[in-house]
Amino acid sequence: MPLLLDPLPRANRRYPQRAKNEPPVAARLIPPFRRVPRLGSLAVPARLDIAPVPLAAVRELEAQVGVSFVLAQVLARRGLRDPAAARAFLAADERHEPGAFAGLDAAVAAVLGHVRRGSRITVHGDYDADGVCSTAILVRVLRALDADVDWYLPSRTADGYGLNPATVERLAGRGTALLVTADCGITAVDEVARARAHGLDVVVTDHHAPRADGRLPAAPIVHPGVGGYPCRDLCATGVAFKLAAALLAAAGRDPGDADADLDLVAIATVADCVPLLGENRRLVREGLRALAATTKPGLRALLRVARVDPGALDARAVAFRLAPRLNAAGRLYRADAGLELVLTEDPERAGAIAEELDAANAERRHVETRILFEAERLVAETGEAPAYVLAGEDWHPGVIGIVASRIAERHHRPCVLVALDGEHGTGSGRSIPAFDLLGGLDACAEHLVRHGGHRAAAGCTIRRDALAAFRAAFAAHAGAVLGADDLAPAARVDAVVAGDELGLGLAEELGALAPFGTANLEPALLVPAARLSDPRAMGEGRHLRFTVEAGGHRARAVAFGTSALPDGDALDALFGLELNEWGGAVEPRLVLRCAQPPAAGPVTLAGEPEDPVSTALAELDAAPPATGPAREGRPGRDRRGGGAAGIIAALVATGEPVLVACADARARRRHLAGRLGGFAVASWTALERDSGLAARVAHVVALDPPAAAAQAALVDGRWVLAWGEAETAFALAALDAGCALRAPAARVFRGVREEGLAGALAAVPSPAVAGRALRVLVEVGLVEVDARARTARVASKARTELERSDAFRAWAARHAEGHARLAGPRAAAAAA
Repeated sequence: MPLLLDPLPRANRRYPQRAKNEPPVAARLIPPFRRVPRLGSLAVPARLDIAPVPLAAVRELEAQVGVSFVLAQVLARRGLRDPAAARAFLAADERHEPGAFAGLDAAVAAVLGHVRRGSRITVHGDYDADGVCSTAILVRVLRALDADVDWYLPSRTADGYGLNPATVERLAGRGTALLVTADCGITAVDEVARARAHGLDVVVTDHHAPRADGRLPAAPIVHPGVGGYPCRDLCATGVAFKLAAALLAAAGRDPGDADADLDLVAIATVADCVPLLGENRRLVREGLRALAATTKPGLRALLRVARVDPGALDARAVAFRLAPRLNAAGRLYRADAGLELVLTEDPERAGAIAEELDAANAERRHVETRILFEAERLVAETGEAPAYVLAGEDWHPGVIGIVASRIAERHHRPCVLVALDGEHGTGSGRSIPAFDLLGGLDACAEHLVRHGGHRAAAGCTIRRDALAAFRAAFAAHAGAVLGADDLAPAARVDAVVAGDELGLGLAEELGALAPFGTANLEPALLVPAARLSDPRAMGEGRHLRFTVEAGGHRARAVAFGTSALPDGDALDALFGLELNEWGGAVEPRLVLRCAQPPAAGPVTLAGEPEDPVSTALAELDAAPPATGPAREGRPGRDRRGGGAAGIIAALVATGEPVLVACADARARRRHLAGRLGGFAVASWTALERDSGLAARVAHVVALDPPAAAAQAALVDGRWVLAWGEAETAFALAALDAGCALRAPAARVFRGVREEGLAGALAAVPSPAVAGRALRVLVEVGLVEVDARARTARVASKARTELERSDAFRAWAARHAEGHARLAGPRAAAAAA
């Protein structure tokens, strides 16, 4: 394989200018591919993954940190239940000094020694955005120290990843005295030894996993894991940034000058998909601000060609617009264009390079789409498997990692794509959360020439004749370690929200969790039993905008990559919530991630028997309802009108027992079945008769308003008041049906006369109302009931006044009291 190392460092050459009508670099290197339709549709996960969190922990965060109930849910589900830890996360100001790296002093001394001697220093980087940016930072700081510095970025196809023995020999032959690696080198034990044998000093700066055998290069090492740095998840550019500050300080300069490259740190940290936790959060936050105001001509040109408004710059724009363009040259050709873009001080030159990278990125998308379609065809031919190894003849090795990620995400299977070339192939794999990809390659190492990476992403080199054996071994290993649940896609839920919470305030508040990315994804909000309506096509029919209705509240939403909404009148819908700026206005916008029919648990009946006959007979001996003043209950949490489904579901998601108070428990259970579940329902009457029902659960939701003072007195601080106008109307209807007993008594009497007790129960929908009517008829002597025998018969057909019955008068009084509390324009407030 020929070495594509130029006789002179590419840093000392201008990026080749093309003639006015000459096609861009990418067009000269990659054959054009026709545009193909976009693959994919709205995801429908097998399950929603809602981690239970105690409500007390959520409430404490709400009170102590000063955040909304929704944001408190997010923090608690992400393991930030301690208020101090939550405040620290939201502040995103973690900072560690470079001296926290063990071994940093030796690296600084080695570099500055060569700077003082004026010897040639070569920075050896990598071909992705992290490699480009880390190389740029080290070149910039060495130039600032007046060092004799150049760089070398390997070719993905010609050199492969990391230090290449032939490259080491060429660098030694052309006068390099110090080799500084950036984003590579920690596993290059033999290559570093070869460099030292040729008289080169070496400093290794990297962040990748060391070798499995524990061997390290014999050189000063700056590595967050090896060096015990408090933020072990720095990307290579973060490591270079820390080294740059240390070099400046040791040289008597202001280490704060290194902050001029925070824009590069932000780009690389997001692009390299390291966890956006700890110090990385601060680096990206500060770096995004620096990037928005950058004076680097290359980055300004990159923002322009990517059509990114600096005023709206966020991690998403970096990940999906800037990083792909910076990566494009390294994926399809060489990464030197990206490095020159970052380093150039010439705005005109920066514009030309940025245009070249934009064109290369467009070609990369075409190549990716072609390979994706071919890979999907191979998946279909393979059928169901615990893992996929897919290979193609003309697949570009710089793109297969992206496609492997698409396949792994879409099919929820580990996937390795292999680009075959002659007798060998280059593989790139991506994984799912439950599978250790590097461990899988380790288990199949006998079939590989070499491999490396980490749990989520890895690469390998394989002989063509070993491909079938590797495919079988890899699938067998995946099948042995993955269970059915591991292979079933799941959507993580951060918070359950009610309709009234989906507003501008929450969208702004959730921004405190940014920057979003690996290990800190954008919050996923579950709106239970939501109605998705009024779909309208957008983006040439590729996307939809629609309305979300929940708890009487409406919100605007979009669904990307789909042309139709899921079927269903009430869906559990998972959304992201963002601020959408359009035409100078800012509004909240829901972004649909998935929607499916509710997988509701059971709704159990509390306070009355399941058996309708037993329920009716129990009314014969029950105490009549009390009327008049009662002691005042303690105020509950007032969420009236917010949307009962979201309120109830959020409490169920705590994993703690929930009871829902209703005007008619049986009717409410019928209404809620299939929409919500995992809780018990009890009528206000049952709660009034047995206050212990509420005492035995952690949370009580007043879905319908209480109709009597005696019921309202049951409310305490554990209760949540959740009714709105519809629930008040339902309570009034239930009050009329359950307390105005004249008409039910007449129907029950006819039922008893015709079919006994069975006829009585069939006469009215509610067993409790049938029982109350029976009691009235018994008290006035018209009916006799044998509770033991569970029978009823007519005792007299004489006309009589129902008002003679104590039960009739008591329920009539409750009817009047309930109407006074519930009816009228201020009913909802009065009922409290």
